[in-house]
Amino acid sequence: MVSEAATLLEQLVQAVQESAKYREVCEDLIRRLGARELERRRNLKEAIKETKNTLHQVAGAYLDHTPRYTEGLARLTADPTDRDALASLMQQHASTRERLPYLDDFYSALFAALPPIHSILDLASGLNPLAQPWMGLPPEVRYDAYDLYGDMMAFLDAYFCLSGRNGAAHVCDVIAHPPSQPADLALILKFLPVLEQTDRGLTLDWLRRLQVRYLLITFPTRSLGGRGKGMAENYENRFHELLQQTDWTAERFAFPNELAFLVRKLPG
Repeated sequence: MVSEAATLLEQLVQAVQESAKYREVCEDLIRRLGARELERRRNLKEAIKETKNTLHQVAGAYLDHTPRYTEGLARLTADPTDRDALASLMQQHASTRERLPYLDDFYSALFAALPPIHSILDLASGLNPLAQPWMGLPPEVRYDAYDLYGDMMAFLDAYFCLSGRNGAAHVCDVIAHPPSQPADLALILKFLPVLEQTDRGLTLDWLRRLQVRYLLITFPTRSLGGRGKGMAENYENRFHELLQQTDWTAERFAFPNELAFLVRKLPG
């Protein structure tokens, strides 16, 4: 016999997925957030509303509209390394859009501080895998991208095939299910504030679960609305408090809209 809680959760998931904005979002995440909100709220209507609010904070706020994937793939078919075409696509996601003005400096500085890299996990990737031509990585480097949107990950899989790169894209609730495979480097770009927003206090345990040698962690220094007063200092102080609980070492880099820390997690 199906319990009332299970029935309510199915109704919540269906209601959220009926919204065009969240139709492509990982169902595991909708279920996890929905179950939590059903415990907290007075009724199903309130739980649906709060689940959608959280999904907006962690995902929807970064997309003004669904990126033009079909049009983008058509442009990239002729030349998968066409930087104008890649930048046009990255412009359609707030996180990569903010990074475009300093993309060359960003990856040249950060990868110069690393030993040779053979495998990368890009967590909550958005459209960042399209920046691989700026990273200067050999095509045989293994690149695994993880994000919430099914259509975005299908597009990135197609891009990996077009470009001949050794990569794959995965639809995943990375907070609840961080990838377990070993890698040289994890890219965690502007994601930790989102993690803290939904699962407060989980950050350090989550980072420890990643089987990687290096973490590239960045924080936004301005909100999506353009406000930046005190953000960099606040994130930096909190991050140093977190590092003090580990034996990891970190190198700091500052960019126009982003504060970066290259963390050495494992020896070798």
